[in-house]
Amino acid sequence: MVVSSFYPVICTDRIIESRDFYTRQFGFEITFEADWYLSLRLAGPRPYELALVDYTHPTVPAKYRQPVRGLLLNFEVDDVDAEWDRLVTQGGFAPELAIRSEEFGQRHFIIADPNGVLIDVITEIEPSAAYAGQFVADSVTAGREQTGV
Repeated sequence: MVVSSFYPVICTDRIIESRDFYTRQFGFEITFEADWYLSLRLAGPRPYELALVDYTHPTVPAKYRQPVRGLLLNFEVDDVDAEWDRLVTQGGFAPELAIRSEEFGQRHFIIADPNGVLIDVITEIEPSAAYAGQFVADSVTAGREQTGV
């Protein structure tokens, strides 16, 4: 199988609030908008996509027509402390997890979108010795070489 694109689609009854959250807070641009479906793209050297669908729409199989639950989206950024200031200190978003450094190699915090989707804002840091050996050799470097980052 050759995959030409991959992106999450959030099942929601809050299309407008979600659109505004992702466009205002994270810079996504609208690429398609209907009253029941919305496609978003985050421009850049590696564009990222995210979509929203009205969970009651007939294209969603009937037994799965319910709002999203238990989803966590990771946003890796250059400066998590600056994003904490922008989103929490200045922006007023309530942290679901306060900013902190983790032994497994992340400095991060978590907020929630209008649907309760958790947004984990992360900057990679050096992992502790206990976790350093758990990373697959060259996995991070190989991914960066493939994408040119």
